[in-house]
Amino acid sequence: MKQNNTQELHVSIDVGCYQHDISVGLADGTFLGRFEINHDKVGFAEFFKQVEQYKTQSNGTVSVAMEGYNGHARPLDRMIQSKSYRLLNINNLKLARFKEIFPGAAKTDPIDSRKGLELFQLQQVLPLAKNVLQEVYAIPRVNQELKRLTRRRRRLVNERVSYINTLQTDLRALSPGLVEISKDVKNIWFLNFLDSAKDLEALARKSKKTLLKINQVGLKYVEVILKWQKNATFSDDASFMFPMLKQDITRIIELRSMIHELDKHIIEKLECSQIGQRLLTIKGFGVTSCAELAGEIACIERFKKESSLALYIGMAALDNSSGKHKGSKKSKQVNRHAKAAMMVAVDHQRRGNEQSQRYYDKKRLEGKKHNQAIRSLGRHLTRVIFKMLKDDRDYYV
Repeated sequence: MKQNNTQELHVSIDVGCYQHDISVGLADGTFLGRFEINHDKVGFAEFFKQVEQYKTQSNGTVSVAMEGYNGHARPLDRMIQSKSYRLLNINNLKLARFKEIFPGAAKTDPIDSRKGLELFQLQQVLPLAKNVLQEVYAIPRVNQELKRLTRRRRRLVNERVSYINTLQTDLRALSPGLVEISKDVKNIWFLNFLDSAKDLEALARKSKKTLLKINQVGLKYVEVILKWQKNATFSDDASFMFPMLKQDITRIIELRSMIHELDKHIIEKLECSQIGQRLLTIKGFGVTSCAELAGEIACIERFKKESSLALYIGMAALDNSSGKHKGSKKSKQVNRHAKAAMMVAVDHQRRGNEQSQRYYDKKRLEGKKHNQAIRSLGRHLTRVIFKMLKDDRDYYV
């Protein structure tokens, strides 16, 4: 029956990999019904069709709560926002705590979707349920793209580091002294030199004329190689292992090229990111770190106060004290990608800022380790960053 009064329509989605269970109710607690949809185009169309039909019974706005925002729920979450529905994310950690105190007799998808409707009611009166539903704000597309680009870049960098460490270890075992001719194994001239031979021992037989033909190998490096050739030694496994080393070298060069291409895309996107441009005004904050932070922070409206931002990017620890013991513990809600970017950015910033360096030195004298001192400094910078982004202004000393 059509309601005479206007009420908000509450929709709760229990997200699955292939199928989602949906419960629908009114703001006064009236349960209207439930249905299931598949995670495909037809299922999404059915979802909006059903919601619009229920909406006629409320005459009000639509609020959708879902567990798994930005995960298995994609792209349904983006489609919900495009319909101008209010979107709320069910915080998994807070929900688990809530379920510990108010356990259910059983667990099924329909029960879980009904639980979302209960949270709509309870968050108004029960402090424990207040932050289980967290509103999802519209995120600028450029920051969404930066998030994907920078996360992919970090994966490629980690993969390259793994290959480089393996290559360095193998080279030291197969030809002692070879690694030492380069200050860094990942130097492109050194990789091209290794890649130019069909077997490892052939590197010691290359003439000066042949070496000069190798890309990025100039006279300076040729002299270093010729000096190594006079005392070059190889283990018995050199011929057996070199084909595998060649594969690793090829992959390292390929990853280097992929990362370089990503960097160009990141710079282009960063120029269009309001958060990124503001962060770049902080001396010492590099392009990559600013791009990562812009992508992970997404929009400053998500954070009501600077302490929330500090907790999210890993610059604040939670109190863990008892009696005379004063301690702290890590938060489980830290965004590890944002934290890694912030740690690098803060470390670079303090090297070029006299005031920041003095504060860092003070913390080290107090007995804090390097990372602890960086986080302490980062906590102060987070206050500045929060104010910059809220007021939409650049950093100034």
